[in-house]
Amino acid sequence: MTGSQTVWLYAVTRGDADSSPPAVRGVAGEDVRVLTEGPLTAVVGSVDARRFGPDVLAGHLENLDWLATAARAHDAVVAAAAARGPVVPVRLATLFSSDDGVRELLRGRRGDFQSALAAVTGRAEWGVKAYVDPDSLADSLSAPDAATVPTGQSGAGSAYLMRRRAKLAARQSAQSAAGEWAQQIHARLRPLCAASRLHPAQDPRLTGRRDWMILNAAYLVDQDRTEPFHALVRQLTEWQAGLDVELTGPWPPYSFAVPEGAQPGERHG
Repeated sequence: MTGSQTVWLYAVTRGDADSSPPAVRGVAGEDVRVLTEGPLTAVVGSVDARRFGPDVLAGHLENLDWLATAARAHDAVVAAAAARGPVVPVRLATLFSSDDGVRELLRGRRGDFQSALAAVTGRAEWGVKAYVDPDSLADSLSAPDAATVPTGQSGAGSAYLMRRRAKLAARQSAQSAAGEWAQQIHARLRPLCAASRLHPAQDPRLTGRRDWMILNAAYLVDQDRTEPFHALVRQLTEWQAGLDVELTGPWPPYSFAVPEGAQPGERHG
């Protein structure tokens, strides 16, 4: 590796795993390679330091199109590594100035990586997102009493205000009901998984849906409990009218195996 290149870290696997690099290209179209240090192996790629320098990278991380493309390439490498055995995915854009920096990380965080690998062995991450149509839910909770609506010219304004108040109250009730639904879904899924994580709801611009995302969760599921977990998700889809429960995966265990402190765009010596 020359001084004009920097090292992009994708994932960490066991040192006794298949030592050949995954047959997939990295975020810069580079050949992926591996670095083994004791009981651990890092999956890395060498990228142009000028294209991935601190100032340039900071701009990239604010560009949604660049992020989407880089994330797909990064995930393809992680998924290829995960197809061979347990893997600890590393967050997008974790960079090192040299191979020595990666090796130092493997030495210094050996225990953390080994614990993380043990925790995900024989398990996969599944994503569950739940959505509700806010208008439909609000309408179902709104039942104005026609007998209380005044008649006549003077009553028209009062009737309008009452309808507005009823609509606002129904909207607030819908938010409360949606929150309760999310809690109940999560409570029913947790006993079937080894671990779970609740993530913030995604922006509608990312989901492409106008519905409320009321749950965005990840579940680490043992391989022998996959079918019961899927069956319960299917049941929950039909649990409430207007509720849509979406299952995605299996994914590399991003939500459960990333060591603390490995943040996007972080650079190491």
